[in-house]
Amino acid sequence: MGQLEVTVGEWVAFLNTVDPGGRDPHGLYDRTESSSAWPKYGSINFSADAGDGCHYSVAYPEWADKPYGFANFLKAARFVNSLYNGRLVSKQDSSNNGFNYVTYQVELSPETERGMYDLARPDATRAHDSGFVVPSQDEWIKAAYYDPNGGGTYSYWKYPTNPGVFGDGDATAPAPTVLNPTNGDVVNGAVQPLASYHATGRPVPSWCPGEVRPDVCATVNPFGLDAVSYASLYQGSLSTVGQARTTSPWGTLDQGGNAVEWTDTITPPPTGGDSARIWRRAHGGVSNAGAFQMWPSAVGLQPQDNVFFNLTYPWFGIRVGVIGDLEPRGGDS
Repeated sequence: MGQLEVTVGEWVAFLNTVDPGGRDPHGLYDRTESSSAWPKYGSINFSADAGDGCHYSVAYPEWADKPYGFANFLKAARFVNSLYNGRLVSKQDSSNNGFNYVTYQVELSPETERGMYDLARPDATRAHDSGFVVPSQDEWIKAAYYDPNGGGTYSYWKYPTNPGVFGDGDATAPAPTVLNPTNGDVVNGAVQPLASYHATGRPVPSWCPGEVRPDVCATVNPFGLDAVSYASLYQGSLSTVGQARTTSPWGTLDQGGNAVEWTDTITPPPTGGDSARIWRRAHGGVSNAGAFQMWPSAVGLQPQDNVFFNLTYPWFGIRVGVIGDLEPRGGDS
């Protein structure tokens, strides 16, 4: 399981690799994601006049290490296919605070339609038993909550940050992050356990890029909402990945809070949902929701191609997993 969520900087590198001409044949970008259309949440800008491989850019430097937040499952699967088809340049083992990590360096591939997922099939599942993946719901839950040392309740934590106590509401929830108001860095990382979510009776974690006037962040939006409605509907910002510092039982960061994340698990639609579409499970807390969103029971579902939702909900992210034993090709190290 990836330690961190996929960042805006990583997503921009992906966009420029798979769409060097800026034509966007697979719907990987929309103007809603730009800093001009959405000053508070727009993290990626597009320039039609830029050279090949340079059409997409991080809107402001502060966004580079924030989670990419406008994902649907098809975007996540295309990112994973680019990794799967790419060249594994290096693999490095390390350990920290009792956890063992593997760091992969990958040269992305422009091939996005086949790889781990064959996107010619709407209900695409994993096509290989080794490589990069969008985590399944089971894999995601295990990484976030299962304590191999038997802690928590029947070896499961209530939060991805700490064992908590099942049945006590939010009494044993982690502390909420406090963000630098101009760059989104976590300023209270010494407080542990910690997560980016909206705690009851506390301010929602929020920031506005320092290059933008606060009043512009508070009012300008791509939907024409008035300031009062906008303030009510759009609270909470994504914080710099990993800065909450609190690890899950397996050493991951930000599985509790920050962005909600896709899994590749297919699920029946909810009652009254469109049965002609493919629905996938999602998991994880989110910066604008309460502590209950970080519980193991807080499992969501969305159509995998919900374009409207991923243009109007800037908190849906991606975490990459790996299955099998990957090794660099051609003896690279």
